[in-house]
Amino acid sequence: MKRLVAALSFTALSLAAFVAPGQSGAQAQPAPYPHKVVTLVTHSSPGGGSDIFLREMVKHLGKYIDATFVVDNVSGGSGARAMSKLATSKPDGSIFYAITPTYIYTSLMSKPQHTFRDLQPLAVVFADPEVLYTRADGPYMSVKDVIEHARKARGRFGVANPASLERQAAERLKNAAKVNAAVVSHEGGGDLMINVLNGTLDAGVGEIQELRAQLAGGKVRLLASFTDQRLIDFPDMPTVKEQGFDVVVHKFRGLAGPKGLSPEVIAVWEKALPLLLADPDYKKVYAQESLIVDFRGAAAAGRLVDDFARETESFLKETGVLK
Repeated sequence: MKRLVAALSFTALSLAAFVAPGQSGAQAQPAPYPHKVVTLVTHSSPGGGSDIFLREMVKHLGKYIDATFVVDNVSGGSGARAMSKLATSKPDGSIFYAITPTYIYTSLMSKPQHTFRDLQPLAVVFADPEVLYTRADGPYMSVKDVIEHARKARGRFGVANPASLERQAAERLKNAAKVNAAVVSHEGGGDLMINVLNGTLDAGVGEIQELRAQLAGGKVRLLASFTDQRLIDFPDMPTVKEQGFDVVVHKFRGLAGPKGLSPEVIAVWEKALPLLLADPDYKKVYAQESLIVDFRGAAAAGRLVDDFARETESFLKETGVLK
């Protein structure tokens, strides 16, 4: 099976190029904006990765864009309802959607009424590492332990959404390990966590920000990352590949709006987001979540999404998911 390769760079960008000399994020004045209230939509349930991404971002975003930001959880259909909400909204800058590879997988696999092609990428902000984790009081100390159990008793891996990069990571792990483990989908990271903690699942695939509270409370154990190198914040955690299974996935995290966003609206965000990323208070937040800065403006974000969609569709056809 060919490895799906996303056009992502996991090298943190220098933000100096986006910030005027002598100006720090904290010194920036909020940019005028055509709306006093901006809605940021996520398909994640509360506690899911995109939900946390938006709720942490809006705590600081008002310093750089003169508006109030509201997070709206529009769950259902692994993002299908959220995409429809965006696709049928005015492209006036009053509403955006937190995008990840999930909205591409949902579009390709579920054929919803509206797809990622009906939305316009605004920016990619982060690369988001995926990890395999289990409950801290469980029997599994490594990926190999989970796989050995799956060989003896089939096993159960959990993912947040049926159409997601997490699902592909889990499916590719079971294929690489040649086990017939069940991959169980949920509507969000919060629901997945419950089933990992109560032992219904052997392990889950998720993001660090989804796990932060449980990690701090000693409730979960990280087994491996699906990255090509170890995470800086978790140098003792090996990669899945280091443990003998050649599976690496790359996840982007950003924003998209309805098609037809004006150049003026795009310009405000393309100026504000690098300032936000340079904000010392916000840097502390995303560093704790192991998010890797990978800022791309609207044009570059659009190219990344197109490339990822093309490679994903090819991958799904190769594996027989799509005909």
